[in-house]
Amino acid sequence: MTRPLFLIGFMAAGKSTVGRAAAISLGRRFVDLDDEIAKDLGEPPAALVARDEPAFRRAEAAALARVIQDSTKYDLVIATGGGAAAHPGNLERMREAGVVIALTVSLDEARRRAASGGPRPNLARADVDELYARRELVYRRAHAGVATDGIARDEVVARVIAVARAADRLGDRALGAAYLALGDRTYAVTVGDDPLDGALVARAFGERRPTKLAIITDDNVGRHHGAAAKRALEHAGLDVAHTATIAAGEASKSLAEYARLHDELVGAGLDRGSAIVGLGGGVVGDLAGFVASTFMRGIPVVHWPTTLVAMTDSAIGGKTGVDLAAGKNLVGTFWQPRLVACHLPVLATLPARERRAAFGELWKYALLDGEDTWAATEALATWAAQPTEGPAPRELEGVIRRAATYKAWIVGRDERELRGERALLNLGHTVGHAIESAAGGRLVHGEAIALGLVASCRVSHALGLTDDTLEPRVTAALRATGLDADLDPHLTPEVLARVGVDKKRAGKTLRFVAIRTLGACELVDMSVADLPSFLRPTSAL
Repeated sequence: MTRPLFLIGFMAAGKSTVGRAAAISLGRRFVDLDDEIAKDLGEPPAALVARDEPAFRRAEAAALARVIQDSTKYDLVIATGGGAAAHPGNLERMREAGVVIALTVSLDEARRRAASGGPRPNLARADVDELYARRELVYRRAHAGVATDGIARDEVVARVIAVARAADRLGDRALGAAYLALGDRTYAVTVGDDPLDGALVARAFGERRPTKLAIITDDNVGRHHGAAAKRALEHAGLDVAHTATIAAGEASKSLAEYARLHDELVGAGLDRGSAIVGLGGGVVGDLAGFVASTFMRGIPVVHWPTTLVAMTDSAIGGKTGVDLAAGKNLVGTFWQPRLVACHLPVLATLPARERRAAFGELWKYALLDGEDTWAATEALATWAAQPTEGPAPRELEGVIRRAATYKAWIVGRDERELRGERALLNLGHTVGHAIESAAGGRLVHGEAIALGLVASCRVSHALGLTDDTLEPRVTAALRATGLDADLDPHLTPEVLARVGVDKKRAGKTLRFVAIRTLGACELVDMSVADLPSFLRPTSAL
C-alpha cells in the first residue's frame, strides 16, 4: 500500500475539490473527512460546529483515526476540515501515517470563495483573523505547502500529485522529509543520522539516471568526505566521472572559479545528460548550483550539505550565485536541486567555529517560526558553544527538520519572491550581509547574520513594532550559543554604505524584515537614510 495523502488547510482552500481530482490521477480512493463525520452523526458538520464545536472535534478525531486505519487496506487521498489539523494530536497522527500537504489560501480569498458555497460558521467569527493566524502556525508543520490564490485548480492538483510522487520515490524516508511543491521540479529535503546515502540520490533522479556525475567540493570537505561520497554514489550504480575541488572559503565564489569549473566539466566529458552533486557548505552549494544552472544550458544538481548552515538554509530553495567586489551573491540564478539530503554524521568534522556560526541562521528560523522552534534551538546551546569538534546530538535532527520545513513552506509558495513571502527569509541579512562584506573574511556568514538579527531587533523597536524585551532576549540567546552579539562596534560607515547596495533596495527605499514577536515577522518599506539612526543602541532611542 502507498502511504495516505492528507490535505489540510483553512476553510475554502479547495481541499475537497483538489483531493478528488488528485485521487483520480493517482488511482486512489478519495475520502472527505466531513462526509465521514456526517454519516456518523446524521447531520452536516457545519450544523454541529455551530451548535457544539467540542463535540464535533471529538467526532472528527474519531473519524480520522478510523480513516487512518482504513489506509492500511486502501490507497487513499483524504481531505480534512479546516480545523482538523489544529485539534491536539491530529496532525501528529497524520504525519506518522502519511504525507500531509497544506493547501494555503489568503483570508480575503477564503471569504470570496465561501460567499458562493455552503455555510461556514467559523468564517463568520468575530475573531476569524486570530483563528486564521493560529491555524497557519499548525498548517506549516505539514510536509509541504501549496498556494492556491490566483492559481488554476489543475495546477494546484498537479503540484499535489508531484509531492505524492516525490514521496513515493523516497520510500521509507518519505515521512521524515520536507517537500518544496514546485510542480515537475518538486523535491525533498531529507534529514537523518545515517551515512552518505548514494541510493537516496539515485532515487531522486527517478528513471532518468544521469549519464555521468561530477562531485563539486572544497579541499577541506573533500579530505574528510570526498572518498566516501564517491563510493556511496558508485555503489548505487552512478558513474562518478570527475571530482572538482575548490579552495574552501568565500573567495571561491567568484566568476573566475565559476568559469574554471565549466572547463573542468567539459574536460571530464560531462554532457547534457549529466548531473552535479554539490558536497559541502554554502559556498560549494551556491557555486555548484550556479554551474549546474548554466552548464550545457542547465543540468540537474543534488546537494549533500556538510555544514549546519547549508542544511538549514543555503542548500534549500534554489538560489545560486557568486560574489562581486560590490557585494555578496550579486550574480546568480534560481536553479532548484533534485534533492537536498542532510546526513548528521558529516557534522562531526565541522569546525567548532562553523558550528557556532550556524546558530546565527538557526536563531533566524526560531524568530520566524515561533516559540516551539525557539525552545528546541535553545536546548542545543551547550552543544553549540562547546569549543571542540564532535558528533551532533540526535535532537539536532528535529531542529534541522523544523528549519527545512519552514523554508520549504515559504519557497514552495513564493519561489522567486514575487508574492513577498520569500523575502521573510532575509531576516537579519540586510545588515548582516553588509557586516560580512565589510569584514573582508574576518567573519563567517552565520556570525554576521547573528549581528544582523540584533540589528533587526533594533530597527523593529525603532519602528514601534516590538517592545524593548526582544533585543535582550535575542542577544542572550546568541551569546549562549557562543556568538558575538555586540553590534555597535560593527556599525562602521563602510557597513552602512554597503547596506545602500543591498539587493532588497529600490531607489531610496529598503524592504526590511521586521519582527513583532517570535513567529510574527513582516516586511516593512523604510528609507535607507533612516537606518543609521534606527541602529543606535536601544538605550539611546
